[in-house]
Amino acid sequence: MADVQALLKADRPFLTDGGFETWLFFQKGFEAPEFAAIVLMDDEDARAAMRSYFDGFLSMAERAGTGYVLDTNTWRGCTRWGPALNKSESDMLRLTEDAVSFAKDIRDAWQARVSPILLNGVVGPAGDGYSPDELPTPETARAMHRPQIDALARSGVDMISAITMTNTGEATGITRCAAAFGLPAVISFTVETDGRLPTGESLGEAIDSVDAATGNGPLYYMVNCAHPDHFAETVKSDASWVGRIGGVRANASRMSHAELDNSDTLDQGDPEEFGTLHVELAKRLPGLRVVGGCCGTDHRHVGCVSKHLHEKAAA
Repeated sequence: MADVQALLKADRPFLTDGGFETWLFFQKGFEAPEFAAIVLMDDEDARAAMRSYFDGFLSMAERAGTGYVLDTNTWRGCTRWGPALNKSESDMLRLTEDAVSFAKDIRDAWQARVSPILLNGVVGPAGDGYSPDELPTPETARAMHRPQIDALARSGVDMISAITMTNTGEATGITRCAAAFGLPAVISFTVETDGRLPTGESLGEAIDSVDAATGNGPLYYMVNCAHPDHFAETVKSDASWVGRIGGVRANASRMSHAELDNSDTLDQGDPEEFGTLHVELAKRLPGLRVVGGCCGTDHRHVGCVSKHLHEKAAA
């Protein structure tokens, strides 16, 4: 928990990685069903690529003199995904545990040079991360995600982050489940081009809803899997919920989720512009603690974010 407090008290945002899955599948040519990179934990070539990928971001954090939030490769690791991946529940939990062990090895190699490194147990939606095909109640979501969160807790993660959350019921259930295992939870909502969740809720409504249902349970909130232009105006406000946003992991592309889902090529956008847009976002987000990237981004994009944010802060 001490490292989590260091993140909350840091005077500059910690770094994290970019679009892990899009990098693996589009740029490196690996394949996995349902975009589930977790199954590649059993592929030695993929493991070597993952190690190189995270080493690149950690070296960036070393140069910037920041802490780092190290994600586990567990986004599509909810046991509900097992049948679609031809995996049993025990297979899925073993892959989650292996992903944590893999991340621990990376942390061990870097923690003398980058400090602190937070081991972040990633949880993804039990359904589609772009379009919620079902809206679970908090109780249903808590039960669905409990096996994986239990495995993450037993494996020794520092925190849980629920990434690409499309609805408040699932976000609430995950927050409650993480708390039951003594882990702080971060909730990262994805928004459409209008800045609203796929359910139609505004970002502010979603944050207020989860906070009300959990007693301000999440450590902070994030926005991910959307271009900065999609939500910049949404956070141009002095509303209290804006201060609850502690992280941004934006897409490289301005395309909608539907357009991205149907695209056979990767829109990598403009890394330099991506970096400058984060300077403007930082002005609107007083609680910003973590920056990285999502779909289509890689070391270039996060490097430009770090250059603009960290060099400006050091000036």
